[in-house]
Amino acid sequence: MTTLLYDWNLGVPDARAAAGPPGLLGNARVLDETLRDGIQSPSAIDPKLDEKIALLHMMDELGVERLDVGLPGAGANQREAIEILCREIASSKLAIKPTVACRTVISDIAPVAEIVQRTGVPLEVYAFIGSSPIRQFAEEWDLAFIEKQSVDAISSAVKDGLAVTYVTEDTTRSRPEDLRRLFLAAIRAGARRLCLCDTCGHATPEGATALVRFAQQVVKESGEEVGLDWHGHNDRGLALANALAAGEAGATRLHGCAAGIGERVGNTATDQLLMNLKLLGHPFYAKRPMQKLVEFTLSAARATGHQIPVNYPLAGADAFRTATGVHAAAIIKAQKKGDAWLADRIYSGVPAGEFGKEQEIEVGPMSGLSNVRHWLARHGVDSDDAFAKALLSRAKETSRTLSEAELQNLVRELRAQA
Repeated sequence: MTTLLYDWNLGVPDARAAAGPPGLLGNARVLDETLRDGIQSPSAIDPKLDEKIALLHMMDELGVERLDVGLPGAGANQREAIEILCREIASSKLAIKPTVACRTVISDIAPVAEIVQRTGVPLEVYAFIGSSPIRQFAEEWDLAFIEKQSVDAISSAVKDGLAVTYVTEDTTRSRPEDLRRLFLAAIRAGARRLCLCDTCGHATPEGATALVRFAQQVVKESGEEVGLDWHGHNDRGLALANALAAGEAGATRLHGCAAGIGERVGNTATDQLLMNLKLLGHPFYAKRPMQKLVEFTLSAARATGHQIPVNYPLAGADAFRTATGVHAAAIIKAQKKGDAWLADRIYSGVPAGEFGKEQEIEVGPMSGLSNVRHWLARHGVDSDDAFAKALLSRAKETSRTLSEAELQNLVRELRAQA
């Protein structure tokens, strides 16, 4: 059936049979930050502990490799939640691995080592500090100060047996010469990953690619084995595209938050990232069952007090709905062929069935007779063509798609009139 789809996403003609995703994207894994960066949204509610545990289990099922379980420097409540989540990972034997975010301050990192000692669960420290010229100017920092803060914190964490990822905030607006100096100093101090941050949502996909390639050159210069993370925000609406571009360029951890929540307009959406990795044929995620992805997105939104827009990809109420006559007719024809694969793709770039959803055909002023016949058949309503046309005529008089209750009322009215 794949011969019915020509995929320009694979590149030039005759590249359709290319195996696997383009570039290095197949090496990337997902790190979720819903419970840390996500709840830093000014509109967010910090989820209850049982909600956090439920989200943890769903992420593990979906193949999220790592979860940022919190910011220990934010206070006792955060540290308690971090410890409980670590114990849950251990007791449930989950594959997901926990990380924490810390300022490059030793007092932030010390509690992490204590949690590891109490739980026996390794915690990777993401030690962050601003690096851009604008941040340096506002904070009245010089590069020597940033370097010393970074090296002291990383060295302390490594001495305590903690794995460290060095996070330069606002990397996408930082000078190359500053980044080279900071990256090399962090690597010498023991950091074994670098996190490239689009903290202000400034980057484009081309910029993300250029930054990852620059960081790869610095890593090569260091002579050490050092991985790269990409952490993006969505201020320009490019977060997902930037994450995919960074992954294709060689970043091996891509960060996101459920439903794209986060500060200002939010972070890369974890759910959209997972959906696209699956559809792109990622060697790990393409084989991963994703039926719980919608439930995860909706659950995270409820737990953090966010509303999912109706037109939001995959989890939005309208994601697989149509009341347009031409669209519905094509879907119905495909269904009549008895081919679910065909029906799921004839008018959708995202196959609903692979994500636990289905195509929904409804009735409204833009509908055709096919919509009405399908709705009547689906609801077991015996009718002839005259009845279907009468129902369509009434629907055409409205200004919006009709609800189930409204259509049922119209059926009763038309029957009473008959």
